[in-house]
Amino acid sequence: MTDSAPSPDNVLRLINGYWATGVLGAAASHLLFTHLETGADTAALLAARAEISERGAQTLLDGLVGMGLVELHAGRYRNTPEASAYLVEGKPASLSSFAQLKLKHMGSLRHLADVVRAGGPVSDPATEVADNPHWEEVVPAIAAQSVPAATVAAEVLGLAGAGEISILDVGGGSGIYSGVWLQANPAARSTQLDWEPINAIARRLLAERGVADRFTCIDGDFHTTDFGTAAYDIALYSHIAHQEGPEDNVAVFARLRQALRPGGALVVCDYVVDDDRSGPAFPLIFASEMLLKSKQGGTWRQADYRDWLIKAGFTDVSFHSAPPATLVVAR
Repeated sequence: MTDSAPSPDNVLRLINGYWATGVLGAAASHLLFTHLETGADTAALLAARAEISERGAQTLLDGLVGMGLVELHAGRYRNTPEASAYLVEGKPASLSSFAQLKLKHMGSLRHLADVVRAGGPVSDPATEVADNPHWEEVVPAIAAQSVPAATVAAEVLGLAGAGEISILDVGGGSGIYSGVWLQANPAARSTQLDWEPINAIARRLLAERGVADRFTCIDGDFHTTDFGTAAYDIALYSHIAHQEGPEDNVAVFARLRQALRPGGALVVCDYVVDDDRSGPAFPLIFASEMLLKSKQGGTWRQADYRDWLIKAGFTDVSFHSAPPATLVVAR
């Protein structure tokens, strides 16, 4: 290889990217980050705490050091600040359960080449039904992803000082936005519209947060259930637009505008790409997930959201960073 030839290291790292999913998912499954946080700083101590082999503990530690999630100092291991914030069980934004969930999803990517050829799922995407038992695992696992964005949104909207406001969360899933927002504003009330099995999970999770008395659920499908008229101060549409086509998103936005009181705000949270599709990296890569699993979805541009919201009757549209997502606020 000449001095001017590029190194294959990055290409090989990307080809073997599933190793990172495997190592991270296995480490989360055995609570390694949690044990590291509480002082188990050698392979032997981790193996004893996690009740796994010392060889296995050392292998996971090596992988985590290589991935930049664990640091090694004088023979002792510790979480990086990133791992401490997002991979320790029990912390508000912990993604540990999500890492374990993704370990189970790795096999679905083997179909991506066929999906690319076909332009959509090659088998019926049957996960998006109300009575699928996987919601009990999926809904709590993905909740923590939205904690940072929900916190940013609360600041952007000035929720803490907004007084007695009424919130509508369409397709709210775990209810995490309602949980964060109701804790920020003790006078607020929130209503979630989602399928009954998912609402049952949300009620349980919000009871754990101590705000269930101000949280109401409507069981139904947001495509067909009436949102009401001038009934809410804030409406939320989080991580749904990416699975819907343009016409469906415009239709929902128009119904949400009707549901808002004068001066109310719609918050859309999703993975949004730049208008020239040059970034950000995470939303660009996430588009393949939508090609794999949805018939019309994608990662849409800022220009798309602005156009759809104006068509729906909003006049003021702004964008706010909440990495890896973007908050779109329309009034």
